Order: sequence, then structure tokens, then C-alpha cells
Amino acid sequence: MEQNLKNNKNEKHEEFSASIYHSFPGQDRFGFPEYLARVTSGFGGETFLIFGSEKTALYDCGMAYAANGTIDNIHRELRSHGKSKLDFILLSHTHYDHIGALPYILQEWPDATVYAAEKAKSVFKSEGARRTMKRLGEAAYEEFQTAYGTDFEKHEIPDIITDGLRVDVVCKDGDVIDLGDIKIRVMECRGHTDCSLVFALEPMRLLLTCESTGVLRNKDVLHTAFVKNYWESVESAKKCKAYGASQLMIPHFGLTPKGYTDEFFDWYMSLAEKEKNLILCNYKKGLSRDEIFQKYKEAYWSEERGNAQPYAAFEENGKHIINNIIKLYKDYE
Repeated sequence: MEQNLKNNKNEKHEEFSASIYHSFPGQDRFGFPEYLARVTSGFGGETFLIFGSEKTALYDCGMAYAANGTIDNIHRELRSHGKSKLDFILLSHTHYDHIGALPYILQEWPDATVYAAEKAKSVFKSEGARRTMKRLGEAAYEEFQTAYGTDFEKHEIPDIITDGLRVDVVCKDGDVIDLGDIKIRVMECRGHTDCSLVFALEPMRLLLTCESTGVLRNKDVLHTAFVKNYWESVESAKKCKAYGASQLMIPHFGLTPKGYTDEFFDWYMSLAEKEKNLILCNYKKGLSRDEIFQKYKEAYWSEERGNAQPYAAFEENGKHIINNIIKLYKDYE
């Protein structure tokens, strides 16, 4: 009976996800090579295992409310690959939908080494940041539970915790994490946050991008997310394009078709410029920040987007984007 309930929940999660994210025609966004395994549970945050010949790494951790399901999935994939432990945890950045389950995963695998950017250490120590993670994690549960019905997973976790967040090894540009036959090259790519990292799997040159270069929904919809700094976001897109990846894995989305690299980053930079211009145009008209946010909301919020992102997170990110664009403009006046 318990397994049937879990299977039903997983089917609901996949059905809901498929209504928002769409693979490119003729390609499965989760059609991973044998060295990658999706261990996502619930909805709102993706997490994957990377299997090297010697070591195994977890890429991001997903949402807190779904931690128990994620842990079950990790155990299952480790067993199926003949592995006995989780060696490394790689954090793309410190937002709640990417690190929410980290404290629970570390309770299960306390010896795993956590790799993240320097800024992540101070974020995890910040009471204010942890309060925001908890608040947004709870908001995500409240909004996403309506998509799944009453058999939701949060009953397995009595409270969303942020204690236990940690960084063991600080990653810098050019660092290499050795899994054996797979090497993971670190690229600092700020813009979404000051702690955003991209990981390049070599020798296959598969690039695990970060939200500094956007979140893809389908071949026609890409959302920008330069919450921290527009110009750094553009530079990150240029940097990723210059790497010359054979294939991309986009946050929340999954795999894009092979060879779809330059087109993706050019598209992102075009959309980012359009968003920046919308904000500055209304600022120059004399609109207040609240009025600019209403214009921003009219342009970028939709019911469809709300299925994938809690409104509380959209509002918080949008207001940060507006403030930072205006600050950059005033600094260069």
C-alpha cells in the first residue's frame, strides 16, 4: 500500500511537471546518459546524481518538503549503480529550491563533502537568509500542494529546517573535482546570485548551467533571473557560450538537444536586454518602484508561470531585479 501511494505521488509530480516543462521535439529532456541519474522528488527543484568510476556527486538538493523522497531516490540509484555512499554534493547556488533538502541529506550522509562558492558560506551563516529560505520553502509547499492533492509529502517532514547548512570546500573558477573517469570543471557565473556556479562535465563537455543564464520552460519560453546583477549575468552567458559545450543541462528543465548552445545563450542575452530596457523605460518615466513592479508583473507573470514558481518567489526576485537595474543605471549616469 505504501509503495502504491508513493508511485501515485510520483505520477502526479511527473504529470504536473510535464504540463509546464516541455522537451524539444524528438528529444527527452530527462534522457540522460548512464553516468547521470535524476533523483528529484516532489516539484519545484531538480537534483541529479553524477556517477564517476571512483566517486559519486549529487548536483543540487531540491526542495525541503520533498527531502525524504529525494533521499529514497538517492539510495535507490546508488544501489542500482553498485555504489555504497554519496561522496560529494555540488551546489549551483544557495536559493531555497536548490538547497532546501541539504540539511536532511547531510543527516543521511554526514561524511559527504559539500562544494559551493565562497559567498555560500556567509549566506548559510546569515539568520536573515535562513529565515527567507524557510519562508519561501513553506510558501512553495502551500502553493504546490494544490497540484498534488491531499497525499502530499510534507507529512513526512514535520518542519522545514535550515540548521545544518554548510560548505566544506570553496569552489573557484577553474577548480576541478575528480570523480575518476569524469572531471568536473568549476566556472563562477554570477548574476543570479553572487554564489552561482556552473559545472562542466569532462571529457564529454556537458555543461550544467545555472540560473544566471536563465530557466528554460520549453523551446519557446525562457525566463531570465538576473536577481543580483544584470551585467554579470550577461558576462556569464558569454563565458558559458565561449566554453563550447556539446550539450546543456538547464536548471529545472533538463537536457537540451546536442549542439543547442550558441543559440541558447544568444537568446538569453536578447531577453535579458529586453527586460532591462522595460525596467529602465518605466524608471525614466518617473514611475515608483511599486509601479514599475506592476508593469514588470504584467509583462512576466502568468498563471502558467505560477504553476512552476510560487508567486512569493517571483515577487521577491522581481523587486530585487528592479532595484539592482535602477542602481546600476544610477551608478553609470
